Amino acid sequence: MKRALYLGVLATTVVLLAGCGSKAKPVFEGTALNPPPSAPNFNLHDDRGHAVTMASYLGHPVVVAFLYTKCPDVCPLIAQNLNQALKQTPAQDAGLRVIGISVDPKNDTPGAVRQYVTVHRLVSRFTYAIGSRAELLPVWKGYHVAVTPGSSGTVTHSAFELLIDASGHERAVYGSDVTAAQVLHDLSELSKGA
Repeated sequence: MKRALYLGVLATTVVLLAGCGSKAKPVFEGTALNPPPSAPNFNLHDDRGHAVTMASYLGHPVVVAFLYTKCPDVCPLIAQNLNQALKQTPAQDAGLRVIGISVDPKNDTPGAVRQYVTVHRLVSRFTYAIGSRAELLPVWKGYHVAVTPGSSGTVTHSAFELLIDASGHERAVYGSDVTAAQVLHDLSELSKGA
């Protein structure tokens, strides 16, 4: 009886010690990227001409999305849902930022972006990054975004969003139906130190 009790205590101790120091894997609502690659840096600008680089966002979690101001359907929904996430207290506490990167350099002018930001009431932590086609092409390539001009001023493009942690690693990817709740859940997972 004493031996069985001793073996039971020993087995429990070994199991507990095996878990010491290990971190639980995050359970993301988005699709987890394992191993998490480093987010490519870029050098674009916003509608005011201020530099927008991935490197300048280190230290903050970031969601990167690819949008264009003339999009009639999906892009405004993505922007609205990400903007909604930014308005929530957990996102504010975590310092979450969103970078919308243009897929339409011809029409995403500073004026068009300012109007888009106003119409969609994007908060100040939502930055819309623009540039020339030559500046944007390597960004699209680095993030594996396909961009094809369509008819009537539309642009067919990859519509996904990436959650990037404060150290600059891509942690999760979302589809065009991303929700604020998904982003907030995954932000919470990041805050656990995973």
